[in-house]
Amino acid sequence: MRKLRKVSVIGLGLLGGSICLAIKRALAGVTTAGFSHRAGTRAKARRLNVADEVFDDIRAAVAQADLVILATPVCTFEGIFHEIAIALKSGCIVTDVGSTKLMPLRWAEKHLPKSVYYVGSHPIAGSEQRGVEFCRDDLFDKALCILTTTKTTHRQSVQTLKGFWRALGCFVKIMPPAEHDHILANVSHLPHITAAALVNASNTEELKFAGKGFMDSSRIASGPPNIWADVLLTNAKNISKGIDRLIKELAKLKKAIRSGDRKKIERLLESARTKRSELVNYKMKRKELM
Repeated sequence: MRKLRKVSVIGLGLLGGSICLAIKRALAGVTTAGFSHRAGTRAKARRLNVADEVFDDIRAAVAQADLVILATPVCTFEGIFHEIAIALKSGCIVTDVGSTKLMPLRWAEKHLPKSVYYVGSHPIAGSEQRGVEFCRDDLFDKALCILTTTKTTHRQSVQTLKGFWRALGCFVKIMPPAEHDHILANVSHLPHITAAALVNASNTEELKFAGKGFMDSSRIASGPPNIWADVLLTNAKNISKGIDRLIKELAKLKKAIRSGDRKKIERLLESARTKRSELVNYKMKRKELM
């Protein structure tokens, strides 16, 4: 891994704050600089000693940084790339932790200077909580981090980021941004909107009778709407296809239930049960579930 001396994190919520804390724990000698546009967040970050220095000026925050990480909602990336471009030193690596990767790549190519290197990152970690007060230094332990690359991506920067995320505790997988967005639409974005639809399908009085199964199934619907709206809007085509597939599966169950076809119902439920069992075993073997 190329020597990193200063890492700047734009956005000090759960992910951004946790990145700063994880760097402090795992990368001795690396200085962290944090930026938030909210005065209240900056005050909390300073009080919690999240970063070595917390800035109210975004360009000052990224000055002389070897690595800049965007940890803000996806649709803010284009404006941030444009704003920080002039302040980035030659050879700086720029990445982000957004849940979609194709649009950020296009924005980076449009706004960042040729003297810096953009590589998309997606550490699959976090919770429905938000805010710097929830950050912790072990958030990325045993988490999967996907790096997205193209034929023109700077290879040394990929290796540097690979080492960086591994140092923070992640398993690293590399794939093209379009493949990332297709896969994550199915296993991350679709589950979120399914959970939201599940909650919205019941009224407030009915929800008072919900048990643990409903609470487990609907947990991710508690995620911040502004962040998830950005995700859905920047991966609309893949998510729309995923919704169509989900509707098709629900329609199969609906037809079997209406016709009283017990064997078909059991086949569909068993198929899901078997797939999930295989998934759990796979995750356990990789120690992604403990």
